Amino acid sequence: MAITTNACKLNTNTAIKFLSSWASLHSHTSTIARPPKHLTSSKSSYRSQYPRCHKLCSINRNFCCHCRAVCGRVFCQGLSARKTLSTSASLADGEIMEKQFEEFKQQLEDSGNVRERLRIIVADLDSVTRVMQADLLQVHYSSRSPEILKKAKSHIGKLKELYGQLAEVIKGTPGQYYRYHDHWRNQTNTVVFLIVYLNWLETGNLLSYAETQDTLGLNPDEFGLDIEDYLIGLCNVSSELPRYVVNQVTIGDYDCPKRVSKFLSDLYAAFRILNLRNDFLRKRFDGMKYDLKKVEEVLYDVKIRKLDSSGSAIETKQEAS
Repeated sequence: MAITTNACKLNTNTAIKFLSSWASLHSHTSTIARPPKHLTSSKSSYRSQYPRCHKLCSINRNFCCHCRAVCGRVFCQGLSARKTLSTSASLADGEIMEKQFEEFKQQLEDSGNVRERLRIIVADLDSVTRVMQADLLQVHYSSRSPEILKKAKSHIGKLKELYGQLAEVIKGTPGQYYRYHDHWRNQTNTVVFLIVYLNWLETGNLLSYAETQDTLGLNPDEFGLDIEDYLIGLCNVSSELPRYVVNQVTIGDYDCPKRVSKFLSDLYAAFRILNLRNDFLRKRFDGMKYDLKKVEEVLYDVKIRKLDSSGSAIETKQEAS
């Protein structure tokens, strides 16, 4: 009788502890769904129908609500939780992607607006350089250079204005100079050629890089002159001088080949200091030696015939006759 009483007390105490434990756990997991009734019948049916869930349950209990009636450990809601998390992650990824492409759209629209403004300015710049180049072409056929040079020089003010407009546009996109540089590269090469060539016709000297920037009103800190643009402009001057020499000799300026030969020799020697890659600038530099060779051939012809600007060779022939 005593043994039966003790067993009852033990079962009662065990039941009380179990209910207390279940109530404590239930208070923290009241929001989590209970296990289906058909799974509470046996541990094996749960494991067979939800093998992956049971495995997750054994590894990580954070996905689970507590119910020891099913598998002796927990009833796992890992699969449904993973599905919810995956859906939430997909929605989050979609929102991030949409936001990112909205930013791309705005950036492309801004870039398109900048390029359109640049195209308008560069078109005006191209028109001015064409007119200035047409004016300078007259020096090949006329000895009245001062009037021609003055007419060509009158376009520099317009060039300054246009480069100021370019600088204003690029100032609105900090750090994007070389992104849009191709829009005005070719025109700038021509502008440098015209300004340096014009200065050489006036003074016989090379216009430096800094002086070229000052002539165009450029600020190196905001919108400067690219060094390669300046060097390509010098190569264009070299290409133009052989033609100028031939035409000047034709109209009687026999001292011109000597001046041009000295200038091109110095320029070619200066270019040889540079370590140029196999690009467009290198090809233009390689052509400079042929320009120098043409001028030297003209100089040789002038010397072999003993011609000078005073016409002494002609007078010598007349006296001999």
